[in-house]
Amino acid sequence: MKFGGTSVATLPRWQNIMELAASRRAEGARVVIVVSALSGITDALKQLCAQGDKGKRIESARAIEQRHYELLDHMGLAVPATLEARLKDLLALAETGSAKLGELAWQAQVQAHGELLSSTLGAAFLTHSGLPTQWVDARDCLSAIALPNQNERTKLLSAMVETKPDPALSDRLAALGDVFITQGFIARESEGRTVLLGRGGSDTSASYFGALLRALRVEIWTDVAGMFTANPRQVSGARLLQKLDYEEAQEIASTGAKVLHPRCLSPLRESRVPLLVKDTNRPELEGTVIGPQVREHAPSVKAVSARKGITLISMESVGMWQQVGFLADVFAQFKQHGLSVDLIGSAETNVTVSLDPTENLLDSDAIAALAGDLAKVCRVKVIAPCAAITLVGRGMRSMLHTLSSVLAEFDQLRVHLISQSSNNLNLTFVVDEDVVDTLIPHLHELLISAGALRTDDSALFGPSWQSLYGSGDVVPSTAWWRDGAQRQRLLDIAAEATPRYVYHLPTVRAQARALKSLGAVDRVHYAVKANTHPAILRALVDEGFAFECVSPGELDAVTAVVPDSVPLLFTPNFASRGDFERGLATRATITLDALHPIEHWGELFRGREISLRVDLGRGLGHHEKVRTGGSGSKFGLPIEQLDSFLRHADAHGVIVRGLHAHLGSGVLDANHWGEVYGQLASLAERIGSIAFLNIGGGLGVPSHPGESSLDIGELDAVLRQVKAAYPHYQLWMEPGRYLVADAGVLLTHVTQTKGKGSWRYLGVDTGMNSLIRPALYDAWHEIANLTRLDEPATALFQVVGPICESGDVLGSDRRLPEPQEGDVILVAQAGAYGKVMSSPYNLRGDTEEIVLDD
Repeated sequence: MKFGGTSVATLPRWQNIMELAASRRAEGARVVIVVSALSGITDALKQLCAQGDKGKRIESARAIEQRHYELLDHMGLAVPATLEARLKDLLALAETGSAKLGELAWQAQVQAHGELLSSTLGAAFLTHSGLPTQWVDARDCLSAIALPNQNERTKLLSAMVETKPDPALSDRLAALGDVFITQGFIARESEGRTVLLGRGGSDTSASYFGALLRALRVEIWTDVAGMFTANPRQVSGARLLQKLDYEEAQEIASTGAKVLHPRCLSPLRESRVPLLVKDTNRPELEGTVIGPQVREHAPSVKAVSARKGITLISMESVGMWQQVGFLADVFAQFKQHGLSVDLIGSAETNVTVSLDPTENLLDSDAIAALAGDLAKVCRVKVIAPCAAITLVGRGMRSMLHTLSSVLAEFDQLRVHLISQSSNNLNLTFVVDEDVVDTLIPHLHELLISAGALRTDDSALFGPSWQSLYGSGDVVPSTAWWRDGAQRQRLLDIAAEATPRYVYHLPTVRAQARALKSLGAVDRVHYAVKANTHPAILRALVDEGFAFECVSPGELDAVTAVVPDSVPLLFTPNFASRGDFERGLATRATITLDALHPIEHWGELFRGREISLRVDLGRGLGHHEKVRTGGSGSKFGLPIEQLDSFLRHADAHGVIVRGLHAHLGSGVLDANHWGEVYGQLASLAERIGSIAFLNIGGGLGVPSHPGESSLDIGELDAVLRQVKAAYPHYQLWMEPGRYLVADAGVLLTHVTQTKGKGSWRYLGVDTGMNSLIRPALYDAWHEIANLTRLDEPATALFQVVGPICESGDVLGSDRRLPEPQEGDVILVAQAGAYGKVMSSPYNLRGDTEEIVLDD
């Protein structure tokens, strides 16, 4: 059990340590406690070493002495003779300075006192509190090993230790008792001198002891619950990582996480000893378990991390291509200057490397000297300050297709270097340092929404940092179908027949009222294509909605249900002349989105007031097939054709009363619609006849656990602000999925299961014929075994339907309870683009729709 500086700094923390150690002993284990120096003491000892004046060194030693006396006083203990002796040793070292031992050996001896003092104090407290504890000198247990090319500084201040199991040490400790306390950070080299284990040395000490003793496990107790998917100080929604394998944990630790030092994992990996990271103050929290690779999990990004202070060295030479020994000459310069290279990127005429400040002493003089020597063989460019942003997760290459929205974020940034590790565990981007603090939270959110960070897998991902430690965390609303009474109704409905869509009208109404609360919006049209069920249309009429249709068939469906007083929009795309003729025969406002209709059929629209959909040049959304802007999308009139369109409209007496833009679906950033309104308003000022601006829909519906929802309050504030700048235009919207997705579920039955190698398939009685969104654009829907909703989800399944297509997959790598034939499977968020996109493919029967109104 290892406890860090903050975990040993106060009486309550030591009381926690006593309780934890006692509980482990009660379980039948022998306990070795490894402690760091009291928080702040290591830095104080380093400052002592840096003092040239003997009087100031003694003053520093006295301050350190006083800090330990104060803690003893809080503990109600007299000063143990052993502690007093070690404090006298520290004072003596401060008085004599480094002349006798040599500078580096003296520094090691001085800095070792932090752990020697804290462990001595701890042994006294634990024994006094009724837990007999034996003090053990770590230097008698940990033997530093000599390494090739090791200089004196590394040998004394950043040593490594032999980790082969030591049965003799285990026997020696067994003869002394059950509970021991020892020091982190220190060891002894072959000549008998004290050595330090470098940064993170106490974590590494615990691992060394775990390996030498073949421990049941090593526990690192710190001030957080474990490792998280991002730095929780930057991302309050970062999720606790409940399980990691050694390699993943080492990558996360190496690329910016501060909870563990990466060196502590290698000894445990070799001896297969598991590591547990826990919170000293919150021992009831699950923590992070690190062990051998676990293969029953789907590939997932586990964390996004950042390292600042990165320096890039770019080396370019036309003569380097196929030149034997060029890289050897280059890297010899780095070795000569004592600099360790981290990342490498190469092309035929360029090699760029990164230098990490955590592994190098980087100052302007050292970089200038290196650049001067490198200039003898190539052109050199130093790029700084940079930051390395790293995505970590096993199977990174297999996830690249899910990362399109994440990778798109780098399109507007200066990316200096990209590195994808050969072990398939990480993907790193080196960018300018000043963008990192705002970029990391956004990337974390995108990774969740893209399904690359699989927060739905409860075996891997635990609660968010904010839910564990924060205040005022918004409690996510519970889906209506999880209510006990509603669940039973759904089970009864499924017992009659499946597959069936079921719609919950109270959820539709709640979403509608949220949108109607937007004070800046003058009219909200429901995008009928999302779900055309008459009961839903009537419910939205009651809530004061207008309707937007994209085909004559949708116009017919709406006019058959809603009163004549309800406004309609007709916004077809690549529609025929006949479609427009049918639309013009109704009361709907017609939207054009191309030059062709006004240029070739202008007489159809003579004397009409129309709306014009424009392409603002970019698209948004979780998948390329839901992005509806930019040159790669078929929607909207290009801005460069606007003048031509207006000339044709004027020639036919057509008045453009509205401008419309819709960039894509699944948008969760409230600022997006403010930007669209502002751009449309700018165009409207140029046109002169505009009365309304339609900012489209695409309001995102969070689907993955931990994914943020659209903040309606923030959206209202954004729209009020932009409308205040252009108050003479009406503001229209046309949401669809936002209103109905959560209201609908698809019920289906388990038909059979199948195992193929490491894959397990769960078959159900419908598939892409009923719900094509997963196959069409990788949409993620929550899938639950409604029959066994209260049972633990223990196994991964590919949830597949009966359609003769490899793409007939409703959900990949879903963790569910062990199923039985006949169990009811629920597919959530199926109220939008479900039934309306279904087909009779394979001549499977139609999927019935059921409506619940309470």
